[in-house]
Formats: sequence, structure tokens, C-alpha cells
Amino acid sequence: MDFMMDWRLIDCLRNGLPVDMDVYDAASWSVIGPLSEWSVANGSQPIEIPDFTNGLWKDNLVHDINLTKGGTTQVLKSTK
Repeated sequence: MDFMMDWRLIDCLRNGLPVDMDVYDAASWSVIGPLSEWSVANGSQPIEIPDFTNGLWKDNLVHDINLTKGGTTQVLKSTK
């Protein structure tokens, strides 16, 4: 994750907001390495990423990400 994703996760947790990622996102991100390895071993054939939700991703609620709620996590300056 990059800084903004880390910041957003921490901000959601501190403010009791739903996080933007779930276990299915984590599974999709984690499977890229093994699928890439499998693809290369098979002549670089394209591989479909499995749908770990069995199509239920279509029913996910859209989260408010424009910081009208939350956005209270401040970046602290280094004391070094």
C-alpha cells in the first residue's frame, strides 16, 4: 500500500467508518503473484483473476470517500 491508502485505513479505523478494502480485495491482491508465476510457466498465457465473491461484488455499498466524515487523522512531523 502507498501512504494514502495507509492513511485512509487508519482514518477509517479511528473514526469508526467502514474501510475501503475487505477480505476479498486482499485475496485478489494476494493472488497476483502466484497467477503471474503460473502464467510465465505456461508461456505467458493470460490468466483470469478469480472472482472470490462469486459476483456479490456488484451489490457492495459505495463508501463516501470525499472526507465529509473522518479526515481527522493528522500526519505528524518527524522530531529528528
